[in-house]
Amino acid sequence: MSALANHSFAKMNGIGNEIVVIDMRDTAGPITPADARAVAKADGGIAYDQLMVLQKPRLPGTEAFVSIYNNDGSEAGACGNGMRCVARQTFAETDKTGLTFETRAGLINCWRAADGETFTVDMGMPKFGWQDIPLAEEFRDTRGIELQIGPIDAPILHTPSVASMGNPHAIFWVDDIHAYDLERFGPLLENHPIFPERANITLAHIVDREHIVMRTWERGAGLTKACGTAACATAVSAARLRRTERKVHMTLPGGELVIDWRESDDHVLMTGGLFASVA
Repeated sequence: MSALANHSFAKMNGIGNEIVVIDMRDTAGPITPADARAVAKADGGIAYDQLMVLQKPRLPGTEAFVSIYNNDGSEAGACGNGMRCVARQTFAETDKTGLTFETRAGLINCWRAADGETFTVDMGMPKFGWQDIPLAEEFRDTRGIELQIGPIDAPILHTPSVASMGNPHAIFWVDDIHAYDLERFGPLLENHPIFPERANITLAHIVDREHIVMRTWERGAGLTKACGTAACATAVSAARLRRTERKVHMTLPGGELVIDWRESDDHVLMTGGLFASVA
């Protein structure tokens, strides 16, 4: 039987991301990818993009260690929208205005706005080194790497920016995010040999210096209405190219986010709200 069986859960919507949160802080024992897959595949299983499992805190001052799984059972290092859902559920149990969680990607600080429905997550510092993303070979400038889909002399997509926000991201800059069959190209690019740990694939259009629209094929989850870490990676990559300011408004198929690449410490703050419970 799955270690997650018979545990209550909350299914939430983080601007289109279907998130399932399971609180196991009172339970001992490890969680496996097979356990995560079983949640969705069992009779009456729960459909989700990401599964957020709260386990006993390992560090003083943290609320929980959060294990994050994609719907194929693979483990993710970070999930921005999922962390906002975790924050909302945990804030409901306390009068605190700030919380700290531990994930495989590091410590995540979260804050609740005065309206009670808007949450900010500190996603930490982005990584741009080819070995940190990681890539399978060296690229000195990750603002645009040699990667394309289609004929050499007329590529369909080419020269993505790459970055890590706790997981690998590739961002292709386009004029129209709907002009490409992302459901077709996404799996090919996700599993390209240049990405030894696979990658999240984003199509992004820069509207102006403070606004970006985007769509993402999410590693291990597929075409998604929202991906918080992709929004962060896209925002910082655009700023690195000097095409936007460090604080931008992001439009995703599922909703809106504000990403602020804070100049004082290079941490990326993601702010958004509207978490409708769907189960």
